[in-house]
Amino acid sequence: MKPPKPTKPVKRIRGRFIVLEGGEGAGKSTQARNVALWLGEKGRDPVLTREPGGSRLAEAIRELVLRPWREGVDGTTELLLMFAARAAHLRATIRPALAAGRDVVCDRFIDATYAYQGAGRGLPTKQIDTLATMVIGDLTADLIILLDVPPAIGSERVQNRGSGNRFDHEQLRFAEAVREAYLRRAKKDPGRYAIIDAGGKRTDVTRAIETVLEARL
Repeated sequence: MKPPKPTKPVKRIRGRFIVLEGGEGAGKSTQARNVALWLGEKGRDPVLTREPGGSRLAEAIRELVLRPWREGVDGTTELLLMFAARAAHLRATIRPALAAGRDVVCDRFIDATYAYQGAGRGLPTKQIDTLATMVIGDLTADLIILLDVPPAIGSERVQNRGSGNRFDHEQLRFAEAVREAYLRRAKKDPGRYAIIDAGGKRTDVTRAIETVLEARL
C-alpha cells in the first residue's frame, strides 16, 4: 500500500488594502462605510477602520493627539503620536486582517501624515520617510481614493456638523497646503490613486467611488 501523497499547504491570499484620504469635510468616514458595504455586497468580509485609531491602544492615542491641549502640540510631537497610533493599529488590526484574506477599508493612512504633518506642519519629508520605513515597512495600499474638496467647502461642512477636533479649526492656508500635498502624491502614482471630486452631492460621490471600485477591484 502506497503512502498517501503529502498535501500541499493552501496559500492564503492577502486581503486588499483600500484607503480613503482627503481634507477636513471631504466625507471620508461616510464614504469609507459605503465602500465597506459595497465589498460586503460582493461577498467579501471587510474590516472598516480609521486613523488615528483602529485598535484600543491606537484609539487612546487618538484622544491624546486630537485634544486641544493648553500647552499646544508641536509638529514633532504630533508626528510621533500619529506613528505610535499607527504602529499599534497595524499590529492589532490591519496586518492580521490582511493576512486572514480580509479586505481592509481605512479612513486615512500614511498619505495623511505627509499631507498634514509634512505639508501642513512643515516637517521634513525625510523624517516621515524614516518613521514610515520603521513602522510600515513594505506594506502599501492597493487602492487610495482621494476625496478632493476645496478647503472653503470642507470648512463650511465642518462648521455645519458642529463638533470637531483641533484639526477642524486650522487656518485656510493649512487646509490648502494639505490639499496640494494630497494632489501631488496622487498625480505621481495614478495606478494606485483615484481622485474623486467630493465637492458635490454625497450620492454623486458614492456613485463615482463605486465606478472606481468596479474598474480597479
